[in-house]
Amino acid sequence: MEDLFARLERTFNPELPPLTESQKQLLQELSIDQNQPGTILHDFQTLIDFLQPNGVEVSSVNNLLPLKVLSEVNSRLSHPIETKLKRPVQKSYPYINGLYLLLRSSGIAQISSQGKKQILVLDAATLESWSNLNLTERYFNLLEAWLIWGNNEILGEHQDSFGNLFRCIQLWPRVPDKGLKFPKYEDQHDISYYPGLHNVALLELFGLLSIKQGKPQEGKGWRITSLQRLPFGDALLQLLFPLGIRGELQDDVNVNFGKLQLHLQPFFPEWEHNLFVPQQGFTDGIYIFKVSISKAWRRIAIPAKKTLGWLAETILDAFDFDYDHLYEFSYKDRFGRTIKIGHPYMEIPPFADQVKIGDLSLEPGGKMTYLYDFRDNWKFDVQLEAINQPDNKIKKPKILEVYGNAPQQYWSEDEDEGE
Repeated sequence: MEDLFARLERTFNPELPPLTESQKQLLQELSIDQNQPGTILHDFQTLIDFLQPNGVEVSSVNNLLPLKVLSEVNSRLSHPIETKLKRPVQKSYPYINGLYLLLRSSGIAQISSQGKKQILVLDAATLESWSNLNLTERYFNLLEAWLIWGNNEILGEHQDSFGNLFRCIQLWPRVPDKGLKFPKYEDQHDISYYPGLHNVALLELFGLLSIKQGKPQEGKGWRITSLQRLPFGDALLQLLFPLGIRGELQDDVNVNFGKLQLHLQPFFPEWEHNLFVPQQGFTDGIYIFKVSISKAWRRIAIPAKKTLGWLAETILDAFDFDYDHLYEFSYKDRFGRTIKIGHPYMEIPPFADQVKIGDLSLEPGGKMTYLYDFRDNWKFDVQLEAINQPDNKIKKPKILEVYGNAPQQYWSEDEDEGE
């Protein structure tokens, strides 16, 4: 990976010039408020206000905002867009899509399971930390939530290994000084794919470039006629270029804000504090899981101090499967990132025999997928139903309830012939 970044850095700009004096002066004199350098703070607060006090029910698959609220949210933003799609989804509104990414990647909003419903709610502790930041601190913490922590899995997309800062750096040289024009719809296809329209929208919200919109055609979505780089965008991305190319900012485990502070604080001394996202620690108790495959399910109780490896074997016992294959648990954490925990014999940590049940960042209603046997791909749905009080009488996993016949793990040749 390091060699790749080195080659990319030489390819993109072998001798990146330092900031000019005028660029330094621009950064030093910029005063950040609700509408400067862009409207990001105003629009982000609009979405926070929309979620208060009880949140919004979202889709069950990718937990995105439903069709019924999109038009209203769009109308409240500084850059409402026009679309001629019959059934627009969240992705059809790139500004909303980008703001949603910031809500999740900042930890200010998260998904709460309430029965069968998935609700996007504000996290009280993180929101309080946010309220204590000044406008400059809010701006740059949101910038980090986007460029460093903005995992596109949150939006139901594939997450590449380079991140949004790298995507924006790739776009920047493609926008000439006179602007990048799109005479026809199909001309904007490239930016729709990479860096993605939500990233283009965020570049405007953060004041890095300006967008001219056109009238959409019937049956089509957001129409962009041109992009224009702004001087602040030139200066900021030039300053962040080496960090984006080398991938120095990524941290796949803990979300901690302030990574850009060392580089930007000399120009913005008001940036003193950062958003604090409480990290979930060990939660003791008896975890009750409902494990389902096809029409069969099993209810399992397991103490928090047991490892995920114990749960894996108990699931296999409950469905009369053998232990002869590798497996992997996967679930989404509070930031919308997919966390994978594998069999102890796999190559990439973390491993199931090292992660305790009580260390999982799951709340009642949360789900995991247990993938067993990578050839036959048996997929078990594992839902956490409850976390009961610790019980010394339950010292190992226990199968509480059995429903339906387990699928047969292997087929014999005789059965194949019969079919």
